[in-house]
Amino acid sequence: MFECSSRKMGSGVEQKMENGEELASLLDVLPRVEFCCVYGSSLLTNSHDKKTMVDYILGVSDPMQWHSENLEMNKDHYASWMVHLGGSKLITEVADEIGVGVHFNPFVSWNDRMIKYGVVRMHDLVQDILNWERFYFSGRLQKPVHILVDNLDIRNVNSVNLKAAMSAALLLLPPKFTEVELYARICSLSYMGDLRMLFAEDRNKVQKIVKGQFNLFHSMYKPFLDDYAAKDLLRFSSWSDNHGIIIQTGTCIYHIIAYYRSPLRIMIRMVLLPYHSLLKDYGLSAAGSFVSSLPQTVRTRMGMKLGEKRKLAESGRTINEVVINSREEAAECMRKVVRRIVMVSSARQAIAGLLAAGGVNAVRYLARKMVKDWSSFSQDTSVTCSVIASFFFIGM
Repeated sequence: MFECSSRKMGSGVEQKMENGEELASLLDVLPRVEFCCVYGSSLLTNSHDKKTMVDYILGVSDPMQWHSENLEMNKDHYASWMVHLGGSKLITEVADEIGVGVHFNPFVSWNDRMIKYGVVRMHDLVQDILNWERFYFSGRLQKPVHILVDNLDIRNVNSVNLKAAMSAALLLLPPKFTEVELYARICSLSYMGDLRMLFAEDRNKVQKIVKGQFNLFHSMYKPFLDDYAAKDLLRFSSWSDNHGIIIQTGTCIYHIIAYYRSPLRIMIRMVLLPYHSLLKDYGLSAAGSFVSSLPQTVRTRMGMKLGEKRKLAESGRTINEVVINSREEAAECMRKVVRRIVMVSSARQAIAGLLAAGGVNAVRYLARKMVKDWSSFSQDTSVTCSVIASFFFIGM
């Protein structure tokens, strides 16, 4: 249904579609927003199913005021118990105190489509993008999205998030990998520790996202790939069907330094680099560069586990730097820190989401997710249907 193209935005890519005006028309019946983007499986280039739910993120300056206005305009978008027991105050408190600062209204019918929109405070959105405090919105914006409103230049702010995501992925990847593997690793960051992946998400979700939006991922992250290549942290070759091979320097003996392509052959020239001391030092130097690009929240928690040392920055200020004894140790520590952040956030948001959706919609949404998960895990339709039926029975 969507005809997608892309254009570079400096810090990312805005996905343009034929029906962009149709998507934006939802905003005509909602209170004013500062930021709006569409994300999720509905943006995949191979998605033509009108039954696919369209997901929105709406950034607003004051969620309580926004919900108060929206209740007057679209009361039927909310769970009835929240409307009657507390209204906008309760809606905002559940989002802030139980969830991760966002309230979702799922299963809203609009223009023959089913949509879900989440409302978040702009301050919380920016803080998560910059610091990965909840790794919720930051994870979504590490993937291609279609931005409809951007009054505060979130595209530019998100460049910090994209660089951090690439740095985290490079720290976790082996010395040699493809672009597809790089984007899959970036995409998987926000799912590490996500409780939904255990039973309520498509197990092939990451592969489907990257396969359906590879060109968009490439446009988003190419500036950062070029930057690391210019710093001699990465080197490239491009003869494979997997969209190119990338090699992290300082981590293996042989490095591809030149290649020649012709209709008849591809000739690779390789050199043997001295590695006895260079391998270790360069590896730690690269790991240190990647860690330094991670958000403050992650670096602080890594420092608590690995230790910190004081370093004089170029600005003249003294800063704390994470002690890195080995690349593997730093990668594993970062993995645990990110997994912990995601696990806590996913658990909190799952509870808040069930409360916000109401009983019927909560079971309905969970059932949809579990269909994706079990369909990707097993082709046994009878088992899938019986388990989903039991969930509906419990929810009634």
